[in-house]
Amino acid sequence: MSSQGESKWVYTFGAGATEGRADMKNLLGGKGANLAEMANLGLPVPPGFTITTELCTHFYANGRAYPPELKTQVADAVARLEAAMDAKFGEPANPLLVSVRSGARASMPGMMDTVLNLGLNDATARGLALRSGDARFAYDSYRRFIQMYSNVVLDVDHHHFEDILDGHKRDKNYSLDTDLTAADWQSVIEDYKKAVERELGTPFPQDVQEQLWGAIGAVFGSWMNARAITYRRLHDIPASWGTAVNVQCMVFGNMGEDCATGVAFTRNPSTGENAFYGEYLVNAQGEDVVAGIRTPQHLTVAGKIANKSDLPAMEEVMPDVFNQLNEVRLKLELHYRDMQDIEFTVQQNKLFMLQTRNGKRTAPAALKIAVDLANEGVIDRNEAIKRIDPASLDQLLHPTLDPKADRKVIAKGLPASPGAASGKVVFTADEAEQMAGVGDAVILCRIETSPEDIHGMHAARGILTSRGGMTSHAAVVARGMGRACVSGAGDIRIDYKNKLMAVRGVTVKEGDIVTIDGSTGEVMLGEVPTIQPELSGDFATLMGWADGIRRMKIRTNAETPLDARTARKFGAEGIGLSRTEHMFFDPARILAVREMILAESEEGRRTALAKLEPFQKKDFVDLFTIMAGLPVTIRLLDPPLHEFLPNTEQDMDEVAKATGTDPLRVRHRTIQLHEANPMLGHRGCRLGITYPEIYEMQARAIFAAAAEVSKISGETVTPEVMIPLIMTKKEFDILKAVIDKAAAEVKAATGQSFEYLVGTMIELPRAALRAGDIAETAEFFSFGTNDLTQTTFGLSRDDAGAFLPEYQRQGILEHDPFQTLDATGVGELIDLAAQRGRAVRPDIKLGICGEHGGDPASISFCESIGLDYVSCSPYRVPIARLAAAQAALNSDTVKRD
Repeated sequence: MSSQGESKWVYTFGAGATEGRADMKNLLGGKGANLAEMANLGLPVPPGFTITTELCTHFYANGRAYPPELKTQVADAVARLEAAMDAKFGEPANPLLVSVRSGARASMPGMMDTVLNLGLNDATARGLALRSGDARFAYDSYRRFIQMYSNVVLDVDHHHFEDILDGHKRDKNYSLDTDLTAADWQSVIEDYKKAVERELGTPFPQDVQEQLWGAIGAVFGSWMNARAITYRRLHDIPASWGTAVNVQCMVFGNMGEDCATGVAFTRNPSTGENAFYGEYLVNAQGEDVVAGIRTPQHLTVAGKIANKSDLPAMEEVMPDVFNQLNEVRLKLELHYRDMQDIEFTVQQNKLFMLQTRNGKRTAPAALKIAVDLANEGVIDRNEAIKRIDPASLDQLLHPTLDPKADRKVIAKGLPASPGAASGKVVFTADEAEQMAGVGDAVILCRIETSPEDIHGMHAARGILTSRGGMTSHAAVVARGMGRACVSGAGDIRIDYKNKLMAVRGVTVKEGDIVTIDGSTGEVMLGEVPTIQPELSGDFATLMGWADGIRRMKIRTNAETPLDARTARKFGAEGIGLSRTEHMFFDPARILAVREMILAESEEGRRTALAKLEPFQKKDFVDLFTIMAGLPVTIRLLDPPLHEFLPNTEQDMDEVAKATGTDPLRVRHRTIQLHEANPMLGHRGCRLGITYPEIYEMQARAIFAAAAEVSKISGETVTPEVMIPLIMTKKEFDILKAVIDKAAAEVKAATGQSFEYLVGTMIELPRAALRAGDIAETAEFFSFGTNDLTQTTFGLSRDDAGAFLPEYQRQGILEHDPFQTLDATGVGELIDLAAQRGRAVRPDIKLGICGEHGGDPASISFCESIGLDYVSCSPYRVPIARLAAAQAALNSDTVKRD
């Protein structure tokens, strides 16, 4: 609160009067808090002020209106800048110029709007030309401001300005923007202003106060633009956080050859190597680097050599400034204890720091940086574990290009984001999203990406640009998303109109397949084979640290030998769900399954099941052998029988012929088994109650396999037999008796003794509520969170996708409940069932086996209620291992809401 009792909306930084700190990120946004912190550290930060995120919340809650005291607070802050810079906002002879930038709590690179050089008009541009003694610089700055302000605030499309500039360069036979003289820029400016008036019907604003408030409103407005909304949805950033606005005195990297601007990382964001990494441009402003309009130069000689660049490094061109920048780099990384992404400007050989934030990095780089910082003593191992986003590990777990495979390399760009990707070429973000939506793998190919492409970049397997550097928009966003990216492949000519790209006589049309390697920068024609990754080095080190911390076990969902081996390689500690119905669909077995379904008597069913039993036994022998004594939970047949029958007339005729059955009988049985709502029908344990011989056969196969593997390997095999869809204890007890009888028969037949558990899948609310009864005889519960979510919400997982996004948009549901467990509804049922089960059977084994078993937020919930394990798909096992460790570290503060 201010001294007058008004809310404080504005915080100053720099020039000896900084009111913020790094720990005020929620109020000042990431940029504002870090600018204040750099000022507190004594770094050369141009002074400015931050309008808080709370103002953004007020702005949207009050019909985009400001509180009355804001104007006075902003005016006072501007007056402070005028005093600090000895210049006046809007004064022609000595103008103060500012930038207006967004600054959300979480980094959202390029998603919101920025305006530079604000305060320029016809009069102040002339004044700036006289005062600086450099008319070219002044008018270059003015044309940039008109273009940026018109696009961001006035919503005039930037192509109008690009067309004008291209026309002037063509007329003068110029190739670069830097070729234009002061007079040239004045001509461009006049054409820019005419374009604005033509598009809007009003002149470009000359009033600097109008400019300032227009820019502030545009930044707050951009919090709700389409690309920012998409980015927040993809990165799970709440809309309620809002953005701050930072108004900062301009410093200029475009005043001549002793000026520069650049973006740098304190370590390599692609590999994690502890080496200064970044790019700069002489005589330029920041957007030139990020947008890839000019080819950037490397900061270091080492970077120049590694990328085979002929352009001089900053280390060579401006050695004194480079050394200062390197000192700042070391100071910032040590202070923040993490790799930093920094922006800087050099004005007449003087360094200014414009931003620092924790840098986005690839998954391999994140692992290396975390492990290295821990080994360097900057952070401890627990902090290293918490630094890695578990979901990002997905980048490491999938195949890379086979180095022995033939490659037809057609171009090479910069290795902007590691990983390999193949897919159909598309040239627009909308097309990428549309084709990915129907299951196609696509590579988004653009001259350069912009924030408007965010949805297509997310949908694509990889991104290729013909312009841009290692710190361009495409590179930064791709690394953050874990997409393979090759940027700046300058030999490629992309033709949007004709939907093709050409390079060295090769034409690639939309829909053709290409492969990109984001680790080498190569672009290849066609699909290149891949190999499995080696999970060693930093990955193995960090996972070892995580395994030493976590409490919960991590199992996998697997029913094939390939899945089981993959999961073991990734560190699975058993199988939490083996879905036996997946085994029935094998072409060698499906006929016997159909015979069983079509049989009109128990004897006929038993005859068909006898054909299936050897196959089932072999399945379980394979799984028990691979798991080598680790627990294996096998779910007895679950889906309704109609799923195994054919759908078309032709297929029905073939089944009838193969089984020696009347075709009319096949049709009749198919109609008979059809259900209006099969998810809630004759499935799960209801099949076992109706046809106990099915579960009897499966149980015999499980126990015979356990006896065989135990005898051959000497391992203790303890299968866990799981009965699905229980709603009453009576159901469970009837079927447990069937299973126990089969076990006794196998023991008698083989002479082998073995242990086993019989438990159930809790996937109905009634079963969760009556868990105490069921636990009297059930030895474990596995929560089937997919179906428990469906039956609790009354939602179909297959159909809800049509309207769930609208529910999320309106804030009815924060997350898709099929992706992240609903902790307050479904979670309460799980917690209640766990408590009631333990009250009856203290040693009952508890786990989950739905898709939520690989979701970090859901795993955190499972840790909070003390489940014994989670089970997930093989490729999510490392994600679950790390998430379980993080949940254990945060266990005192885990929230269930």
